[in-house]
Amino acid sequence: MFPHIHLQYEGIVQLLLHFRWKWVGLITLDDERGDRFLQTLEPMLSRNGICAAFTKKATREVQWDDMDFLKNFLDNNNANFLNSKANTLVVSGESRTIVWLAAIIFLPTVLMDFTEYMARTSAGKVWITTVQMDFAFNSFQKVDYIEIFHGALSFSIYSKDTPDFRIFIEHYKPSLAKGDGFIRDFWEQVFDCTLPGSSNPAKFGETCTEEERLETVPAPFFEMSMTDHSYSIYNSVYAIAHALHILDASRINRRATANGSSLASLNVPPWKLHTLLQRIAFNNSAGEEVAFNEYGEMKGGFDITNLITFANNSYVRVKIGRVDPQEPLSKRVIIHEDRIKWSRHLSQVPPLSRCNDNCKPGYSRKKKEGEKFCCYLCDQCPEGKMSDKEDMDYCITCSEDHYPNQGQVLCLPKVPNFLSFTEPMSIILASSALCFSLITALVLLAFIKHQNTPIVKANNRTLTYVLLISLVLCFLCSLLFIGQPNKVTCLLRQMTFGIIFSVALSSVLAKTVTVIVAFMASKPRSLFRKWVGKHLAYYIEVSCSFIEVLICSVWLGSSPPFPDLDTHSLSREIIVKCNEGSATMFYCALGYIGFLAIICFIVAFKARKLPDSFNEAKFITFSMLVFCSVWLSFVPTYLSTKGKDMVAVEIFSILASSVGLLGCIFFPKCFVILLRPELNRREQLIRKRH
Repeated sequence: MFPHIHLQYEGIVQLLLHFRWKWVGLITLDDERGDRFLQTLEPMLSRNGICAAFTKKATREVQWDDMDFLKNFLDNNNANFLNSKANTLVVSGESRTIVWLAAIIFLPTVLMDFTEYMARTSAGKVWITTVQMDFAFNSFQKVDYIEIFHGALSFSIYSKDTPDFRIFIEHYKPSLAKGDGFIRDFWEQVFDCTLPGSSNPAKFGETCTEEERLETVPAPFFEMSMTDHSYSIYNSVYAIAHALHILDASRINRRATANGSSLASLNVPPWKLHTLLQRIAFNNSAGEEVAFNEYGEMKGGFDITNLITFANNSYVRVKIGRVDPQEPLSKRVIIHEDRIKWSRHLSQVPPLSRCNDNCKPGYSRKKKEGEKFCCYLCDQCPEGKMSDKEDMDYCITCSEDHYPNQGQVLCLPKVPNFLSFTEPMSIILASSALCFSLITALVLLAFIKHQNTPIVKANNRTLTYVLLISLVLCFLCSLLFIGQPNKVTCLLRQMTFGIIFSVALSSVLAKTVTVIVAFMASKPRSLFRKWVGKHLAYYIEVSCSFIEVLICSVWLGSSPPFPDLDTHSLSREIIVKCNEGSATMFYCALGYIGFLAIICFIVAFKARKLPDSFNEAKFITFSMLVFCSVWLSFVPTYLSTKGKDMVAVEIFSILASSVGLLGCIFFPKCFVILLRPELNRREQLIRKRH
């Protein structure tokens, strides 16, 4: 009539998991049954992350009347395990286990105050007892040490009240139980009276009237409802009755009397009943199905009861849950916590039962060397990782678009990082770009208005216009770098910047070469005379610019830039950027601009002292010095920054280098054109040259 023992072990494990008790003590008998209990339960606990803090085995019988035995018993057994951090103790065994626990807990009370000892040994302890222990409790009624088990959670065989059972008990009298000596003895002991015809009339004083009522007997001595053990006996009797009925109905091995008075004369071999019982299934009067599995075990579950003791050392057991084998394993144990009466000595309910405190969110568990896995240290999560639950084995990394918060307990969405038009830095850079482009446009208008003056006509007036227009576009192209990148801006950014700057530098190079060729051609019999004119300048302008256009075309055709997200460079932001596609082509385009700038600088430096009033080489030398300084500083700064700072560095470099060209080359000329027009005459310049 006992369900499969493995179901009880599963119930114990699930009960421990329900209350998150991971550090428990195990107490059992020191015999084969105790060893089997430990060998079965401990692996199940370990698989579910629960550790046995200690294992205690109840030894031989306690001889209460032998003081030498008791003294030796205390020397070899102590209750120090009750001081463990394991506040949950799983107890399996029988009445001998209870006696053993009572002995090691209560014998020392002769040496100290009882209240003090109880507070020291049982504070914060929860007892979990098996079905066998639940039956053993019935043998310990009205004893002092039942108090230590107050609040215990016990497993018992599933039971259910049957109709009219209480009515039957309320009207039961010994006279109805003819020939049942047990009932008569029980009645006399409970009601402290003597029944007529008693075998020992002197034992009790008063005579029983049989009007005594069983419902007045305290519950620990006699329960009016059907207990789990009574329910098992009830079902077993009916199971046998059904089996005998089947044998009788099928006329197998039936030896009835001639008048068919009863089935008592049936000579039934036990093996035939065993075979039938395995196949029997019936509903009892409580409406529950009674059936057995292929191993002859009851298919029922277990009740979980709460042991509640009282000041008079009596107790009651209250159902607070059950183990239902029909449910999935994780939901097999059903607990009603609001019905539980916990031990009076607990500091919190439900109590903690752990080797150490929980690792809070933001920390992960770290194994303690030489300790069981339930004992661990708590390490803070490393940077970039988080843990959002207690006692996590390891910290986890947030998804690419999230990052851990300051406490590393949750993941927050990363903020997009790009140079927005609304940011102060963007406003300053955009305003500067528009302002300088407007200034450059005004310079162009001034040069067009004074296009016939000597300074404007010197060194190829057309190249000057091309240079100024390209500088206007250089300033404006920096605006492409502001705002959230998209397909169009990503394609135009570097391409536009590279081509426009190559045009500007080609113009500067062409103007410088024009100065050198003009000076060399002024010498007698010079071979450079045939190069004098506008064709050389235009050839240099077009050819040098075409190379940059070719590089950009190859770049655009092979691996063009595209919008991209960088989720790794910054911990709390997602960089919205333009992926250059091919880093090689990007650095080729940038490197070619640098090459043109260096050539311009070298050529201008060589021509800076040529004796010509119209010589721009000095101004170009200074402008190229500024240009090269800006871009040489740009490369390491660009590579060491991320996100919008990187974009801001490139915009600043574009503006600074363009301002260098505009200021160094055109400021001196504008000064003469606008403020000293008397110097802008051919005669004045020739006089100055001589």
